Amino acid sequence: MFRKIRFPIRFKILLTLLVVITIVVSMITFIMANLFHKDKTAYIHDLTSTTSLNAASKTETLMVGYRERLQVFTRLMLDRSIPARAKNRLLQKTFTDFEDFVSITLYQKGREPVTVFDARMLQKLGLTAHDIERYRQEHPLPLSDILAGEDIVLNSTQSSQLPVMTLAIANRDPDDREQTVVSARILLDQLHRLSQQSQVFETYITTADGTLLAHPDRKKVAQKDHFILPFELAELFNSDRMGSVREYSRDGNDFIAGFTPIRFGRLVAISQVPKSAAYLTARELVTNMLILSLALLIFSALLSLVWSRLITRPLEKLSFATQELGKGQFDVTIEATSRDEIGDLADSFNTMATELDYREKSLKETQEALVQSEKMSAFGQLGAGIAHEVKNPLAGILGLAQLSLRKLDADSPVHQNVALIEKETKRCQMIMENLLKFARKEEVAFDAIDINKVIIDATAIVEHQLSINQVKLIREIDENLPRVEGNANQLQQVLMNLMINAQQAMKNQTGTVTVRSMPGGNENIKIEVQDNGPGMTAELRDKIFEPFFSTKPSGEGTGLGLSVSYGIIKEHDGTITVHSKPGEGATFTIVLPPLGAVRS
Repeated sequence: MFRKIRFPIRFKILLTLLVVITIVVSMITFIMANLFHKDKTAYIHDLTSTTSLNAASKTETLMVGYRERLQVFTRLMLDRSIPARAKNRLLQKTFTDFEDFVSITLYQKGREPVTVFDARMLQKLGLTAHDIERYRQEHPLPLSDILAGEDIVLNSTQSSQLPVMTLAIANRDPDDREQTVVSARILLDQLHRLSQQSQVFETYITTADGTLLAHPDRKKVAQKDHFILPFELAELFNSDRMGSVREYSRDGNDFIAGFTPIRFGRLVAISQVPKSAAYLTARELVTNMLILSLALLIFSALLSLVWSRLITRPLEKLSFATQELGKGQFDVTIEATSRDEIGDLADSFNTMATELDYREKSLKETQEALVQSEKMSAFGQLGAGIAHEVKNPLAGILGLAQLSLRKLDADSPVHQNVALIEKETKRCQMIMENLLKFARKEEVAFDAIDINKVIIDATAIVEHQLSINQVKLIREIDENLPRVEGNANQLQQVLMNLMINAQQAMKNQTGTVTVRSMPGGNENIKIEVQDNGPGMTAELRDKIFEPFFSTKPSGEGTGLGLSVSYGIIKEHDGTITVHSKPGEGATFTIVLPPLGAVRS
């Protein structure tokens, strides 16, 4: 029963492809999901670390700039050579230049701290000099640590509108007598802008005790909120690494954060991102891959069906074409639409059909050529017989005519008639001689000749005739051509015939005939006779070498010139061809073998 069920090849291909594609897509989906998760984790860790490093670098650069400005303030305040009024004016100008600075306090041993401030800035903050002084007393600085060389940075915000920090450093006065401590209260605007540079990561700057100096939410900085590190601060500053990346949980949320120490003031730059946001694209990728796998499976089913049809369809065409070939229809072909074994089979079938068709046509052409050869042979024998029989009577007529002309006066009407008889008899003799040349092969001596000399001699003879008919003759000769084996007189006759034919084809119009010699490939010698005359049609080109074919008016040619020339070139084991189109002139090309070539 199952043996009677026909299961086409295309369905076998379809089933096989579906199974293979399902397995492959499942494996690819699983492997890609794992690889993407690993790559994504590494990428997020690297990006988090880079973001925190960037924030730390910018913060440190900003703090170093603040310290340099503070040192400028300090040198100005400690310079005793400047009068008090001028010093106040310079300090106010310096506050204007360093617009982030709110106030500066100078601590000298055994003296009360001296504070200078920007009144305009205090008014903007809604503070007074008394508020600044009270805050300084309530939050004294660790002067001993500062004098020991430690820079101190603290969050000293008093106004929720404009958070500020305190930067304190040790400084030696100009007279180098003792060290002093100088502190400045500076606006946190620039640090706040730094924390807002990333749209993906949350960037914080904290002090050593975790107090926020910069946060995207300014309120948290103003409230001096703390960020609790998921590890000991000493671990971060004592490590040789530039920073640390940690995954931790806080308030039920998972984060990936990068921590980078800032050596100036023992600050910490933190850059973090929620895990849910970091791996959102990974989940989307898995979902998209599942959808894509399903779509790919459906597409594969349709593609397999079409593909199997494309495979079996050429086989059906091949079966039909073989039947037609068996009926003798050799012109049948199959279009090879694929580059595989089936395409090769179609190409082989087409080659076989083409060869059979070509051989059948070649057989027909050979039969036609054989018939034509027999006709030409018969014509040659007939022409030779006629020429032989007519030649002797023509010689008698010519002799009597010439004898009569000697006895007649030049003014006699009979003299003119006899002269016409002599002229036409000579023309008949010329026709008979050409006919004999065409009909039989004359034994001529072949010698080693210089084809360039033959060209020069031939052009020298016809150059005058061409010039009086307004035709310019040009020679282009290659001096490095080898010699050929042939008869110089016969080859000269061929070239003269071609040049005179070209001049006559121009019908007294100005023109140019060019004769050139050149290498013809395979050590052969090529001669071209080219004119810019009226050219010829394809029908004329096909008949140009046939005997008695001529385009000249009756009485001006025998139609044997090119036929005889064709025979002479054949006797020299060469070829003569013509290339011409109406209005583009004609080019006759002769190719001759070099001296020493094997003659056929």
